[in-house]
Order: sequence, then structure tokens, then C-alpha cells
Amino acid sequence: MKAILTTLVLLGILCSANGFNITKILAKTPSFSVFNSYLSQTKLADEINSRKTITVLALNNAAMASLTSLPLSEIKRTLSLHVVLDFFNPTKLHDISNGTTLTTTLYQTTGNAPGNSGFVNITDLSGGKVGFGTAAKGTKLDATYVKSVAEEGYNISVLEISQPITTSVAEAPAPSPSQANITALLVKGGCKIFAGMLASTGAMKTFEDNAEGGLTVFAPSDAAFTPAVMKMLKNLTADDQVSLLLYHGLPTYSPLGTLKTTNGHLNTLATGGGAKYALTVTTAGDTVTLSTGVDKGIVASTIIDNQPIVVFTVNKVLLPTDLFSPAPAPAPAPEADVPATSPEASSPPAPAGPSDSPSASAAHSPAAAAKSEKSAAVVTASCQTSVFVVLALVAGAFFAL
Repeated sequence: MKAILTTLVLLGILCSANGFNITKILAKTPSFSVFNSYLSQTKLADEINSRKTITVLALNNAAMASLTSLPLSEIKRTLSLHVVLDFFNPTKLHDISNGTTLTTTLYQTTGNAPGNSGFVNITDLSGGKVGFGTAAKGTKLDATYVKSVAEEGYNISVLEISQPITTSVAEAPAPSPSQANITALLVKGGCKIFAGMLASTGAMKTFEDNAEGGLTVFAPSDAAFTPAVMKMLKNLTADDQVSLLLYHGLPTYSPLGTLKTTNGHLNTLATGGGAKYALTVTTAGDTVTLSTGVDKGIVASTIIDNQPIVVFTVNKVLLPTDLFSPAPAPAPAPEADVPATSPEASSPPAPAGPSDSPSASAAHSPAAAAKSEKSAAVVTASCQTSVFVVLALVAGAFFAL
């Protein structure tokens, strides 16, 4: 009985760890195809999938018509108002305390939402209607609840609303990437030393040239430039200094949500000409870590996220293995006195980890990714069946007693 219950718990943990995929959820309903497409284009889908609890206020194709003529950056800001960082289903909508509430959206988390413009007002109106609008005073609740589209536990809820939730702040034109002053942003964000090095070495031009097509910057904070780090940098040639600085940029737009769902190798602005200069991204909860093989840096904050540019601060200067010696492997733990006949003494060595395996790089190929997705789907599909089988065994064992 104990073994059966243990198996049931493990199966429950495995199934709950699979998460959700907003793109696949919306793909089941063709009338949300435009909304779904823009969630992918703006990378909001990655941000949604990286969250544990979320409500998506979906717009059908007809309701999206008023937004499709806007620049992609403005569409993203508007749609980010439709992603609520709380769980609301039909029952909860009609059971709001005092009939109205202000709730946080993804727009509020960007740091670009002045005042309370990143909050949405949800109000239970007369006649069974529920209205949605911005938290700005005097805003009309023109968008109303239509129906529930999907619901998975208390993790994700998709609700259809009648029309877009708009705000003059979200609709205001943002400066184009070519107008964005990267140096000023870095100085304001506490990365003055990094900004100065970009300017003095000429590496800034490469960053600016990539701004239109997509740019992600990992800017070390001023505190990351310790005396030891500064000494190492001074010993580099001029070309190697440029390569190190370019190592802190990606030639793609990868906001935080995308980084959280990446977990793998990323090429940088320094990659090319036979030089790897790759970063490895790993995520644990809300912490995103960038590993170089020499050191590790943590993404600390977002200075700006305005598609197609995102600038993060990191707590370390990232040192690539192309320029510095790899970090030494940790010393093995002292061996315990184990009899020669013990199972531990005769056990074969543990299999190589992902970084040591000859096929590690193949794990990122399209074929391997497809195989992985198929395997995940099989696990997900079999979880429910397995749980029912175990439940049946538990019931049988119980009545046998």
C-alpha cells in the first residue's frame, strides 16, 4: 500500500510539472488565430508560459481588427494589458469582493507603465455583465466578459472579452530602435562603466546596427567591475576587448519570458568566424542564470523592454572560454572507507552529464527538439491514465482489507 501511494504522489508531481502552452490552447479555437499569432510575434506567449498563475483575456479575430494596423511594439504593449497575473474564472468574476477589483497585468511588470496604467479594473456590473478597463480614473468599462475559453486547474484561465482594453499610455508611440539612446539607458540603469567601454572601443556601433532587427543586452552593473576584473580586461588586446563586450549582446530580441523558456546555448554578437562565444541559459524559478564556462551571471533587472530591444542588468562581467580558461572542475569529495565487496565499490561510473556528452549539441537540433516535444506529449497523455490505474489499485487494496 505504501509503495502504491508513493508511486501515485510521484506521478502527480510529474504531471503537474508539465505546465501549459498558451499557443496550443488557443490553437484549438480558430477564431483566436490572430490574437494567438501576435502573442507569438511579440514573445508574450513565452512570458505567459513561464508563469505559474495567469489569466489571458483573449480577443477574437474581429475584435483584433482595430489593433493590427499598429506597430508591433504598440500591439505588444496593448496585449500585455490583457494578461492578468492572477486567476479568474467565471465563478470568481461574479464573486469579486465589493464588486470591483484592480489587478496587475504584464504591462505593469515592464517598468514602462506610469502610475497605475499597468492595472486593469474588473467590475461585476448589473445584469450579470462583467466589465474590464484600465485603472485610470474615469475610464469606461467598455470591454465585457463573453465566455470562458479554457481553464487548467488554478494555473491558467482563458476568458474571451468583447473588445480590446486600451489606454492612451499603451497606444502612445514609442521611440523607434534607431532613436533609442543605448548609452543613456545604460548610464541610467547603473551600468556606466560598461557604457563607457562600449563607446571607447567602438563596440557600440555593432549594438546599434543590430537594434532594428532585434537586440538583447546583458549589461554588467558598475559593481561587477571589481579591481580583479578590471586588471583582467586591461591585459586583453583591443580586439579581444571588443569580442568580450560583444559577448554581452544577442542578435535577437529575447525578453525575460523567452529567456526563462530557453534553457540552452545562445549565440552572441561575438559569435562567428570560427569563434563560438556562446552563453548557456538556465532557469530556476524566477532566476535566470547565464553560464560562460568560466563564470556565471544572474539577470538582475530589466532596464528597458521595448520590442525589438531589451536591456538587462547582470551581476557579473561575463567571461567567455574563448578568451579565458574554463572554470576548474570541483574537487571530488573524499572517498569513504567502503569494503571491496560492497555494491558501491563495484558500481560503474555515473553516465556523463549533458555538458560532457558527445551528443549534447545535438540536443538542440530541430529533429531532437521534435523528438523531445513528442516524448513530452506522450508523458503528458499517459499521466492521466497512469493515475487512474494506480487509483484503481489503491481502491482494490483498500477493499481487500
